[in-house]
Amino acid sequence: MLVYSVRRLLQSIPILVMSTFVIFLMVASAVDPMTPYLTKRPPLSAAQLQSLRIRFGLTHPLVQRYWDWLTGLVLHGSFGTSTQTNFQIGQQLGYAFEVTLRLVLGAILIALLLAIIFGVVTAVRQYSKLDYAATTIGFLFLSLPTFWFAVLLKEWAIQINEATGAHIFDTLWESSPNPPSGFLPQLWDAGQHMILPVLTLSLLSYAAWSRFQRASMLEVLGSDYMRLARAKGLSPTRVLLKHGLRNALIPLSTQVALDTAGLLSGAVITETIYSWRGMGLFFIQAIEMADPNAVMAWLLVAALFVVIMNLAADLFYAVLDPRIRLA
Repeated sequence: MLVYSVRRLLQSIPILVMSTFVIFLMVASAVDPMTPYLTKRPPLSAAQLQSLRIRFGLTHPLVQRYWDWLTGLVLHGSFGTSTQTNFQIGQQLGYAFEVTLRLVLGAILIALLLAIIFGVVTAVRQYSKLDYAATTIGFLFLSLPTFWFAVLLKEWAIQINEATGAHIFDTLWESSPNPPSGFLPQLWDAGQHMILPVLTLSLLSYAAWSRFQRASMLEVLGSDYMRLARAKGLSPTRVLLKHGLRNALIPLSTQVALDTAGLLSGAVITETIYSWRGMGLFFIQAIEMADPNAVMAWLLVAALFVVIMNLAADLFYAVLDPRIRLA
């Protein structure tokens, strides 16, 4: 499995290089770092503007600019310097990525847990009242846009806080402006701030994943090996969990890996609504400041996250089904 993981990661390198080159061309054509300087008052002189173009490498061909960016990343681990703030982008990106990773992983875990539970239960009790209720709720969440649902949850939380006169829900930021000292108090503070954003992403993801898990479980329940397991006298719980659920989880793991990019885009919207200083705010500020290096850094991290999630799904196959050999 280790050899397979290393090989898959090495195979991903050419894909990442090609994708970053295409993205670099798109970003270079859409984001001009000189835009904020051209509108400054008082206006900059021609010599000052030319000096900025040289500093940003805009006088070089696009291919050379991409090569300079790529070699700086590979050889020095540097995402470059912000064209607007003159800070190292890697320093700003580190905290933003930690905040977003906390949000996305929390949403994935909760959505997976709910999807598996309700997917299995509704498949076993097909066409029951619980199945119809879960189907209705699932389709309801599927029809809700991320931004609308996030705003709705935030408004409900504010109304509950005002009605009770207590600070029950935290609706702004990923942590308190003056966080408490100590590991456990800080962990509790971060957990309170995660409730609404994680609910926003997890419930919307659960809606799609639970329907996918239900369909996969129904297919497994009608298979020959399940009937054979029952005929051998195995207990219903053992048949359902060991023989049924493990096989039904394989398609879901693929779907979760494919939906990772959607979760990242949803995190941008969610973080904006709840004022989280994560990758969403980082990406929006990079576009507003016309900072191509920051935009490229965000896109590269997003691409790496998708690659890692797909690799995790492949490794999960071997855990669920020993017949799958990763060689």
